[in-house]
Amino acid sequence: MRRLPAIIATAALLGGCASYTPGEDDAGPRRTAPQTREQTEYLGVVEGVREVEIPSPRTGVAPAAGAVIGGTIGAEVGRGRGSAAGVVVGTVIGGVAGEAAAQAGTEKGLEITVRLDEGRVIAITQPAEETFKPGDRVRVLSDGRTARVTH
Repeated sequence: MRRLPAIIATAALLGGCASYTPGEDDAGPRRTAPQTREQTEYLGVVEGVREVEIPSPRTGVAPAAGAVIGGTIGAEVGRGRGSAAGVVVGTVIGGVAGEAAAQAGTEKGLEITVRLDEGRVIAITQPAEETFKPGDRVRVLSDGRTARVTH
């Protein structure tokens, strides 16, 4: 029981080292906020739709949880200094395993090929939140870095 604070502290420190950059693909709740970038709208017609797998959004929770679990298991190894070393090794291994698990996830997505009214053909990959079929009239919203197809 005396080891519990050391385990929690070690896991918190190493969990804080986990890389996480919130972004547009963040798995958190969608927030309605004013756009900070101007978006350009292009109109066009869907030429093709293909199902694809896209990386799941990352939350940063898996590496931290892995570190806590690994540290807890590592604390049960050995006595004295062996236990402390077990906590450190278990925390590191758990964090690495959690990071690998976070990167391994995928979700269903769509690659949508659109012929824009101006004549260019573009392909956009996005989560499969809407249904598209060839011939659909669509809008493509782009901020210059990202783009999204919508009806």
